Amino acid sequence: QVQLVESGGGLVQPGGSLRLSCAASGSIFVINGMGWYRQGPGKQRELVATITRGSSTNYADSVKGRFTISRDNSKNTVYLQMNSLKPEDTAVYYCNAEVLGPSGRRGYWGQGTQVTVSS
Repeated sequence: QVQLVESGGGLVQPGGSLRLSCAASGSIFVINGMGWYRQGPGKQRELVATITRGSSTNYADSVKGRFTISRDNSKNTVYLQMNSLKPEDTAVYYCNAEVLGPSGRRGYWGQGTQVTVSS
């Protein structure tokens, strides 16, 4: 079994910054793609950013230039640096990881961390 644990969410004023972390643990051989998704109030879950094992990145248009995704393969951890936050960034943020383990390859989700941008 694999667990993803997110941290770093909270309340921040517009224009502020937060850094989210997501650490994977358990029966892991290799973690391939990792990513961050979010679900705002009354909205469907949407992609925020993804990163390959080789650190190629992809961002939603709404966060390009403000958010940066990175990862530390030695720690099985993915990060999301969020700058210039806007009220519309308010959402529950979930990390996702494609894990190769003893049972084969499958995707896992974290439990989510709340980010609220408000004055």
